[in-house]
Amino acid sequence: MTGYADLDGAGPVDEGVLDAMAATLLHRGPDSGGRYVRDGVGLGFRRLSIVGLEGGEQPVRNEDGSVVMVCNGEIFNHRELRAELEAKGHRFRTNTDVEVLVHLYEEHGTGLLDRLNGQFAFAIHDSRRRRLFLARDPMGILPLYHARTPRHFVFGSEIKAVLQHPEVERRVDLTGLDQVLTFPGTVSPRTLFRGISSLENGHYLLVEDGDVRKVKYWDLDYPPDGEAPDEMSDADRLETLGGLLEESVRRRLQADVPVGYYLSGGLDSSLIGALVHRVGTGGTPNSFSISFGDEDIDESRFQRKMARHLGSRHHETLFRPADIAAELRRMVLHAECPVKETYNTCSMALSAAVRESGTRVILTGEGADELFAGYLGYRFDLVRRPAAGDPFEDDLRRRLWGDPQIFYERDYHAWRESKLDLYAPDVRDAFAEVDCLAHPVVDPEMLRGRHPVHQRSYLDFKLRLTDHLLSDHGDRMALANSVEARYPFLDPEVVRFATTMPPRLKVTERTEKYALKQVARGLVPDEIIHREKFGFRAQGSPALLRQGVEWVEDLLSYDRIKRQGYFDPDVIENLKKQYRQPGFEIHPHLGDDLLLTVLTFGVLLDTFALPDNT
Repeated sequence: MTGYADLDGAGPVDEGVLDAMAATLLHRGPDSGGRYVRDGVGLGFRRLSIVGLEGGEQPVRNEDGSVVMVCNGEIFNHRELRAELEAKGHRFRTNTDVEVLVHLYEEHGTGLLDRLNGQFAFAIHDSRRRRLFLARDPMGILPLYHARTPRHFVFGSEIKAVLQHPEVERRVDLTGLDQVLTFPGTVSPRTLFRGISSLENGHYLLVEDGDVRKVKYWDLDYPPDGEAPDEMSDADRLETLGGLLEESVRRRLQADVPVGYYLSGGLDSSLIGALVHRVGTGGTPNSFSISFGDEDIDESRFQRKMARHLGSRHHETLFRPADIAAELRRMVLHAECPVKETYNTCSMALSAAVRESGTRVILTGEGADELFAGYLGYRFDLVRRPAAGDPFEDDLRRRLWGDPQIFYERDYHAWRESKLDLYAPDVRDAFAEVDCLAHPVVDPEMLRGRHPVHQRSYLDFKLRLTDHLLSDHGDRMALANSVEARYPFLDPEVVRFATTMPPRLKVTERTEKYALKQVARGLVPDEIIHREKFGFRAQGSPALLRQGVEWVEDLLSYDRIKRQGYFDPDVIENLKKQYRQPGFEIHPHLGDDLLLTVLTFGVLLDTFALPDNT
């Protein structure tokens, strides 16, 4: 979806501009398109037909046409909501799930967000109130970008749609680049494009009377004392969690097109696959995995074992190092940001295999690690808390997290000093303004007084999951091939229950994701349940350099890096020499692939015609 609104009143909407914005989103909606223009507001839409295949075109209107909506996403509890709304006299025109939104808005206004179980980004125009209402789902599964120009408010499901508006300038946000080098990726509302913001998960926008107002309606909220005040036994908690996950999978199998699931070879996707088969889809489900032909990173043995265990119709995609270079530029076009891992290219190849099979919806396991303590850091937090020492680091943690005792990922002060060397002299001179650590990225109040496991969960959710794993790695790589990804672990009921579970049920000194492993018993082979965590990864920039790809060499050339003015060309040359050394590899968990960030940033500059830093 995309569109724009005149902030001064009911100025004209250029339908050619609106259509050009929508055309950039063809991959997100290849089946049909629609447009709405009224009172200085234009809405554009491209549809990927999943539910209500016939007659489900958007925009969708209420009975008298005063409320008009476009929505990218799915409402999983639409049947219950529809029955309730019909009982109140609302008349539906389609069989689509998202039509409930216009009628819920009539009943509840912005409060409709409290009634939804789904993944969505939508825009509703209320012509009577001369209001534009936009929202992003609580988990941030679907993206929503926006920009304000002197005359217009502009929005879109992807940045490329926003850039089609003639008043939106193409400029680099250096603080967004600094976030990529510091955190797992960008953190909403920041993007790599100055003046273009990403609406945070669990937020909505109201555009009315020439003003744009942002409101938070949801956040991941853990109890301050670590445990919710109830008397459930551990056995009851585990049984409840299993039931919630099964119901979540059942909801996400709703579709009028084929649905499949990813198999990575790990616990999370295997449990989802097992629940798909338990719930039943009326046929043999399709499962999809990727293999590398490199035993250091390949998990195909476990993927095949689980596929045989479940009896799925399994599809395996072989991905070789040469495929990374072949897909990297297209990947950046869709991710709309630089990355420091190449595995997005693998994810895009995997969604291509899904599309080729005729499957249109895929279930995947993101969210389990962040909600159920799946990373090694959760175990570390049980046995150590950083002692006060470096006053600069303590001050940074206090400003970032509200507590100098909270350690997340790295010592940021030391990393800031190292990172500075990477930048060009002009950027270093202006670094006080560029430094992402000088800007808040989370609400410290949501960390204060929480258990260390819950503190890390909140930070993982905000800094890793929403804007990286769900956005550039998830939504963008799936919809690059017109495939919709769904996330059973991120069902609102599952998330709500996860916040009430005591940390001891999530992680022990010996194991992560304890509760999920207990739920998986009898559904997933023990060999997979008790595997050491093996993060999905592919070969990085050292492998690309060894291939001698001409365009890679050009983007990393001394003259180009110097001309662009973002990075220090001498430092980049030294990194290239280091990365080319025989046997050199970057640690998959402890090292940053700096050259890949520089390379994909160069691709971003070229792809989106962004200016040099002069």
